[in-house]
Amino acid sequence: MTNVEPTQADMQAVLDRQKKAYIAEGAVSAETRIDRIDRAINILKTHGTKLSDAMAADFGHRSMDQSKMTDIDGSIGPLESSKKQLRKWMRPEKRKTMFPLGIFGARSRIEYQPLGVVGCISPWNFPVQLTFAPLAGVFAAGNRTMIKPSEFTVQTSQLMKELFAAAFDEEEVAVFTGGPDVGGAFSRLPFDHLLFTGATSIAKHVMRAAAENLVPVTLELGGKSPVIIGKSANLELAATNIMAGKTMNAGQICLAPDYVILPEESRDEFVKHATNSVAKMFPNIKDNPDYTSIVNERHFDRLNSYLDDAKEKGANVVEINPADEDFSQQEHHRIPPTLILDPTDDMKVMQDEIFGPILPIKQYKNVEETLDYVNSKDRPLGLYYFGQDSAEEREVLTRTTSGGVTVNDVIMHIAQEDLPFGGVGPSGMGSYHGYDGFKNFSHAKAIYSQSNTVSKLAAAMRPPYKKAS
Repeated sequence: MTNVEPTQADMQAVLDRQKKAYIAEGAVSAETRIDRIDRAINILKTHGTKLSDAMAADFGHRSMDQSKMTDIDGSIGPLESSKKQLRKWMRPEKRKTMFPLGIFGARSRIEYQPLGVVGCISPWNFPVQLTFAPLAGVFAAGNRTMIKPSEFTVQTSQLMKELFAAAFDEEEVAVFTGGPDVGGAFSRLPFDHLLFTGATSIAKHVMRAAAENLVPVTLELGGKSPVIIGKSANLELAATNIMAGKTMNAGQICLAPDYVILPEESRDEFVKHATNSVAKMFPNIKDNPDYTSIVNERHFDRLNSYLDDAKEKGANVVEINPADEDFSQQEHHRIPPTLILDPTDDMKVMQDEIFGPILPIKQYKNVEETLDYVNSKDRPLGLYYFGQDSAEEREVLTRTTSGGVTVNDVIMHIAQEDLPFGGVGPSGMGSYHGYDGFKNFSHAKAIYSQSNTVSKLAAAMRPPYKKAS
């Protein structure tokens, strides 16, 4: 019976109970919110190793140290931060009252009210972090939640379901596992808000389904996040930081640097530094416990098809394989870090989000053409600039639009809990993290309080407007 997938009716029944419990509860106290956050933190602290083992099993191999850093500690941090600040966030926010009403005692304010029940659809690439970290804002705002984790990480999803069920009543948190049919039914439920993290192609279906009930959505997607290297950049530092970001989780990150654009005279030096940095991090790759596998055969084949396509179309493909290992026969789906030099736009690797350890390297003569190229593409989730030229940096920041930016590194803006995290256009809609997450999962209720003095003065502005003759 445990393998039977839930129906839409099953999930609707739980949603109805959660909504009923939310209404019966009334105002959600700070103590209740903190208690829910504490229980989520306790799951991670108590069962972090089990969750990391499950992720390793789902990926074939996943670095245990990485899982602890990104998924376990990377979830505890946001939860603890929200716990410390939610009382401050909950305070009514004073707003200016229109002149002259304020002079006579009228007042305006905003009170942040829970939405009710928030649905969360989480992805496979960071299955724990992208399930637990959003709860920092969801719980801080006073909401209950229903969660649909990825079917690609079966063991992790099932374990999370069991751990949540042990720590929370189903009227507070409910987890539903299953395949695309369950995900489709889940996205059609009349939540008070729906958070989806995943591919842009799937997001279109989720948004369409949510629209049936006018459910507001937060969409955390991806895209082809570019790296612009200026002529003033420290190439060794740039190459080291870029390859560290590209090899984390084997590039299976929505914010992974997707392609690099650098001065034409810098290409060979960058390749040298990129190769050296990988060799230092991963002297061998095939059996290295720090190097993560591609999640499944489908994605492994997809990535290899990108490489085959690039080779067929004349690209110079540089495989970084420090120990000269043979990957044709291997226990897991591992792909060594691979550079594609001078790719053309007709190559699949330049059309699709890569989501793997493959990095195209393009060249430019001047930064203007680079900005034009970036702006001709969909707006990405992240953009990265390396350089010491403040005027050029300002030009890059003002002339491009992306969800977020990291300067002289990659990905790191997502780790700043006080910065909103979200995309723009095809890379996402809405944002969360910190106070921005609290507001995203709250209803900002506008409240105007009339004064007796204004009420008396208002009598002069009511009909009849002309005295009887």
